[in-house]
Amino acid sequence: MPYVHEFGIIADIEEIEAEDNGYYPKIGDCITIDGDFIDDLCNTDFDEKIEKLQTFANSPDRPYNDLCYYGITLIPPSSHAYFLKIVSEANDKYKSEELEQLMVKIEEAIKMDKWMIHFGV
Repeated sequence: MPYVHEFGIIADIEEIEAEDNGYYPKIGDCITIDGDFIDDLCNTDFDEKIEKLQTFANSPDRPYNDLCYYGITLIPPSSHAYFLKIVSEANDKYKSEELEQLMVKIEEAIKMDKWMIHFGV
């Protein structure tokens, strides 16, 4: 199995609330970011910034800050602007195609006013 993190947009948060086994097969169109690259990012100030991202761990009733490295993170629309800002700042330094794709995905979630999901390793 590849060492990656995946990010997608949730069409209907109520489906996530109803799910109880942590597996979401209906989430499609995820983008993939190499796990080693995420590790490199976390060795910079990106880690301190991402720790302030308001999220939910595994379900919308478990508030959290940060991305769940192992497991599932739900990112509400209220956090998208901050998430986009820190990813954009990281991309200014790294000029990464993966971060570019993530910025497009975040912008899409903003336009649609939808939650995002992150599948950790």
